[in-house]
Formats: sequence, C-alpha cells, structure tokens
Amino acid sequence: MNHVSSVGSSGLNPWLLGRPQFPGDDLPLGSAARGGKTGRKNILALLVEDNRPDALLVEEAVALYGLPIDLLVLEDGAKAFEFIERADRDPEAPCPQMLLLDLNLPKRSGREVLQRLRESAKFKDIPVLIISSSNSERDRKDLRELGAEHYFCKPANYDEFLKVGEVLESMLQQHKI
Repeated sequence: MNHVSSVGSSGLNPWLLGRPQFPGDDLPLGSAARGGKTGRKNILALLVEDNRPDALLVEEAVALYGLPIDLLVLEDGAKAFEFIERADRDPEAPCPQMLLLDLNLPKRSGREVLQRLRESAKFKDIPVLIISSSNSERDRKDLRELGAEHYFCKPANYDEFLKVGEVLESMLQQHKI
C-alpha cells in the first residue's frame, strides 16, 4: 500500500488507505498544508520504509517536533524506483525535497534506491537521511560515497527513536528547506 500522511502542529494523521495507484497523484503541486513550528508551507519528504511501526515512529517524531513535513510513505524499493522513474518522465509529478530511506527493503535495496535517486536529474541533489538498524562504519562510508549526508541508526528504545525528529530538524535548517 502507498500512504500519504500529513503531520504538523495539528498532530498525527492516520495512515490513509485506498490511495491512488501512484503516490502523489492526488496532490496538487505546491499544495502542502501550512503547519509546523514555522507557520510556513510543509515540504514533501519521501519515506521508504517497509516496517510499518518504524514508519509510524518517524511520523510521530515529525509531529512531536512540529516539523513542516508531509510524509509520502512507500514500503519497498521497487515502488521507490517507480516513483523516481515516473517523476523523471512527468514534469507534473510531485518532487519531494527530502528522502528518508531504510537500507533493508524488499524488492530493491536502499542502496539501489539511493543510486537510482542520484542518477535522476530531478532528485540528484535532495538531502538523504538513511534510517537503518545497521550501525556499521562500512555502511556509513559506502552510503556517504553514494550521496547520503545523514545517517540515523534505529535504536531499540522508543524515546531514542523519536530523536530522529532532531536529525530532521537539523537537516531542514542545514539545507534551508
């Protein structure tokens, strides 16, 4: 299933079911809701995560930190490839300003998605946050070389996981998004 969730200062919205065949088809360009701590328009972030509880924790962190982010959630690497390829072909397709990416995805790995993203003219420069259970220095180095500037190791503790909101907040400031 594809899900679009809008979170902001008003709180966490439930996962929406019955979405269009392609995520973002029902989102007019530039239509992100106003929200977050800043009162500015929300940005669109693509979250590619196959573990629904982890995706919900990311949504909760965005809400908790009052971040101006609308999350588009895809649950496997193949769907992320489709999304990127469609966006490359269609100038009217939504273009997220940020990618949040798990490494261990079904169908296509997070590494493959990141490589494909960096080959895309439309997405090649967007900031990427890897959200992974791997804490391997080798993974971090490899992913930096592929163009991921940010890395968050999934902790087992709920409160620690919500600190992904701090990382996202820092990314927004650093990249002036």
